[in-house]
Amino acid sequence: MKCILSLVFLCSVVNFSQAQSTEDSVKTAVNEMFTAMKNADTVALKNCFSESAVLQTIGRTKEGQTIVRTEPLSGFASSVGKLGKGDADERIVFGAVHIDGPMASVWTPYEFYFKGNFSHCGVNSFPLVRLNGVWKVQYIIDTRRKEGCK
Repeated sequence: MKCILSLVFLCSVVNFSQAQSTEDSVKTAVNEMFTAMKNADTVALKNCFSESAVLQTIGRTKEGQTIVRTEPLSGFASSVGKLGKGDADERIVFGAVHIDGPMASVWTPYEFYFKGNFSHCGVNSFPLVRLNGVWKVQYIIDTRRKEGCK
């Protein structure tokens, strides 16, 4: 009986440590994207995404209607590459992280600072996919607002 209980405990510890390790690797992939953005490093930034990544922002028209804007990865990387190192500083907090095999979903509230000044806040939603053993951002959709920020 003691041997069975020890085996059950050992399996539980191994499963827990693997789950923690996978969650940490997903968080690392997201953090690497923001580090590349902050460093204005377009090569590192593009490397964070899958080849078919989609980038979208939820915004409002002047009339107050909700719209969704799509930006190609190349356009985003080009914009980041024109910035100085440290100009774009998106500070995130990890909310929910869900993982199922090669797919992960991450929710990160954020505050964005441009050249040291607060610009806006919102939430990012990231589905990621594990390709060839590496987590890649497949999709980003975010909200942006200037009010209701902490």
